[in-house]
Amino acid sequence: MLIVLVLAVGLALVAALLSGAWLQRQLGGQVERLPSAMPTGDRPEPTEAMNILLMGSDKRKDGSVAGQRSDTLMVLNVAEDRKSVSVVGIPRDSWVQVPGLGPSKINAAFADGGPALAVETVEKLTNVRIDHVGVIDWEGFKALTDALGGVPITIPETVRDGSNGRTWEKGTQRMDGKTALAYVRQRYGLAGGDLDRIKRQQNFMRALMNQTLSRQTFTNPRRLYDVLDAVTDNLAVDEDLTTGDMRNLAWSLRSIRSSDVKFTTVPVKGTGMEGAQSVVYLDRPAGDELWQAVREDKAAEWIDATDSGLQEKVN
Repeated sequence: MLIVLVLAVGLALVAALLSGAWLQRQLGGQVERLPSAMPTGDRPEPTEAMNILLMGSDKRKDGSVAGQRSDTLMVLNVAEDRKSVSVVGIPRDSWVQVPGLGPSKINAAFADGGPALAVETVEKLTNVRIDHVGVIDWEGFKALTDALGGVPITIPETVRDGSNGRTWEKGTQRMDGKTALAYVRQRYGLAGGDLDRIKRQQNFMRALMNQTLSRQTFTNPRRLYDVLDAVTDNLAVDEDLTTGDMRNLAWSLRSIRSSDVKFTTVPVKGTGMEGAQSVVYLDRPAGDELWQAVREDKAAEWIDATDSGLQEKVN
């Protein structure tokens, strides 16, 4: 999930607080480090912008993420001037070439080869250098939502979840962690299936950012600490992303507000079947234009020019 973004912005606004050595050890020290999380060999050239591959996954009973398919994949692009952030969702069922596996769903890369293969697969698909990787456990998502006292979400039209019979009534409700998790994981009953699920996830992240950046959060030290504790206790990042790096990134993003963050999904052609698997086929020409814009530090402009950003109303 986009918890890394929330963390970065949150840390920026409380940089003075986090300069305390105890808090740095307590919060930064509980972030899990993923060994060998980045691929080796030929890779795209780095730029002054920063690209982070964010994945959401359930941990195994032993506490690890090994063998789990990522439910969520998003490329977080932080512009070189640090004045805008673009978030590109990649459907988990995207049919792509996975190095060593051949044609497969993109989330098989994480399951079979961990973060390094997931990064390599995304880099081969996009020709965009991934600088860092973050994995958030779904329990952390619930904990963060609850630490914020819930997050308000408006549902424009009543919709029923065909998998469990749950009905989401039209209107605004403040979702706790358990309810929010059900909201962002639904795909049955949504017209666009997994594509609408991505929109829901991004819609919730947008609302989550608004709640995190609200006066009610930053004037309440106890809530603020609980929010940061919920994030760092359920976050895993590559070994190269140090606590100091996260603090520096946060400071560089101190002026970012929700309106400076653009959400979109990689262009798709449609869905189909590969054997017994339901898959998503990507629109490669349109996708190439998007990823070229990312490489040229023009992602936000591309999203605006193509009117492909997340709508205000998401069912």
